Amino acid sequence: MATIKINKQNFFHNLNQFTLKCGSKAQVGIVLKDNAYGHGLELMAELATEFGLTEAVVRTYAEAKRIKPYFQSILVLGDRACVDAHCSFALNCLDDIDQAPHGAVVELKVDTGMHRNGIAMAELDEALQRIRKQGLRLKGVMSHNRSADELSSELFWQQKRFEMVKQRVKAAGFDTVRFHSFNSATALRLDCRHEDLIRVGIGAYGYSELPEIYRVIELKPVLTLWAKRISSRILQKGDRVGYGGTYEASHSMEVSTYDLGYGDGWMRSTRFQSFVTAEGLPILGRVSMDYVSLASTKEEVCIMDNALEASKQVGTISYEMMTLLNPDIKRIVW
Repeated sequence: MATIKINKQNFFHNLNQFTLKCGSKAQVGIVLKDNAYGHGLELMAELATEFGLTEAVVRTYAEAKRIKPYFQSILVLGDRACVDAHCSFALNCLDDIDQAPHGAVVELKVDTGMHRNGIAMAELDEALQRIRKQGLRLKGVMSHNRSADELSSELFWQQKRFEMVKQRVKAAGFDTVRFHSFNSATALRLDCRHEDLIRVGIGAYGYSELPEIYRVIELKPVLTLWAKRISSRILQKGDRVGYGGTYEASHSMEVSTYDLGYGDGWMRSTRFQSFVTAEGLPILGRVSMDYVSLASTKEEVCIMDNALEASKQVGTISYEMMTLLNPDIKRIVW
């Protein structure tokens, strides 16, 4: 199986960039959902705690339970609320309020324009009334920006709508809740000093999908993907490699098989154009189940050291390149 190497100093560098924008580590919530974007849930939780972060954000309660020893508070974005003083739970619709048990700590999500999760703004008063009636502890009110990573003005009208939400919540008597709508892209674009919390996901791992004009902070990739040599052979001109024999040797050459394949989360779709590794080596032919072939005899090769650049080769985004990686791949901190 392949190996993933985690650059601790790059991770700390990225977190420091966002901390400087906020002015406090207490305002930074590290997003660890989906196996910490492929980096390793407990591993990145431990590193985030070592850096000094106290807030985490995950997708499921199962994830939250695994990282409880590391954080003072954990926000669960996509699971049913329960009573757990360590965790707060996002309420994504009115039904979530009715199904939450008395005493649960919750954070109300309001749809300010993304139209994915959250109550409609017209439902805000009713939602607040139901939260009171249900006996829930409202810790926060949140939203999510749909176009913060695009060259447009949509971020600003969505922020205006969230300001309206804040005023209405405070007017309803909820004057101790926290408000948060900043993801990585928003935090890169706007002043963060007055935010109660910013939810830093992809930015913490070294990536910004923002247009170049917005890139005012240097972020450094944290994850690199490596594969080890399994065997080597000499091909003669005309010999064909792998499933379907889609690569044909144009001359006598030495090639090796490396331990990277579908089970590791490496996409077969990379065959549609010859994927070029971080070391400039094109994958020869198709990914063949558990292996790829390269014109190399090195014992170990770096397949990917920048998920954003790698994603451009296969027509996706950095998030997908990393979250597809198998959780069982050995991860090493260096």
